Amino acid sequence: MSEMGELSGKVALVTGSSRGIGAGMVRALNQHGARCVVNYVVDAAGRNKADAEKVAAELRDPIVLQADVSDDAQVAAMMDRVRAAAGGLDILVNNAGILRDKTMKKMAEDEWDAVLRVNLSGAFHCMRHAQPILRDDGRIVNLSSVSGVMGFFGQANYSASKAGLLGLTRTAAREFAKQRITVNAIAPGFVDTEMTRDMPEDVKRKFLEQIPIGRMGQVDDIVNAMLFLCSPRSSYITGQVIHVNGGFFMG
Repeated sequence: MSEMGELSGKVALVTGSSRGIGAGMVRALNQHGARCVVNYVVDAAGRNKADAEKVAAELRDPIVLQADVSDDAQVAAMMDRVRAAAGGLDILVNNAGILRDKTMKKMAEDEWDAVLRVNLSGAFHCMRHAQPILRDDGRIVNLSSVSGVMGFFGQANYSASKAGLLGLTRTAAREFAKQRITVNAIAPGFVDTEMTRDMPEDVKRKFLEQIPIGRMGQVDDIVNAMLFLCSPRSSYITGQVIHVNGGFFMG
């Protein structure tokens, strides 16, 4: 996007935007003119709130809201606060997600449930409660993953949640179309974030060997795809998945 004010007057909510890809998204949306809602979930150490406030300090006229997207009531309350503070919503990016990797043999029921509740049910809660406040010609972008189309060892819960999100995206695209609200998904590959930096070096090396472009993705690679899907330039694109993975998966 070359027009820095292309989203002027828009209100954008990015879930899980206290750090990482989500933080990069709110910064970029704000730079392009949108008023942004920074969302975080409470943690015992208070790190998420502190990080959200740091991100918000860089933005023009930010709104900072706590909500656990896996909790339907908290999401409903968050959307009510967005309506009260900003009058409505134009862009929703469902970015919040967690990992609880284990083989199926070792995975506990609560580890399965936790990932599905945040990654899949969380997006459902946000879309359902955002619909009454989303203005016509709005945008919804869901963050899936290459894991959701390929499946990875030790990620039964994560892969299932991200695959389910693709089906949810296509259904929502049909249901929101009457308001000319587009609903699309981005499926990142391996991106250089805090999450992937914790991977063992030999595992990262093996994945890098399978990426034709020859590098891990950067946050900006995902942000740029999101900006396009949120812009007026994508008004006739809905129900689609954009794979941003350097050629790791081609489908």
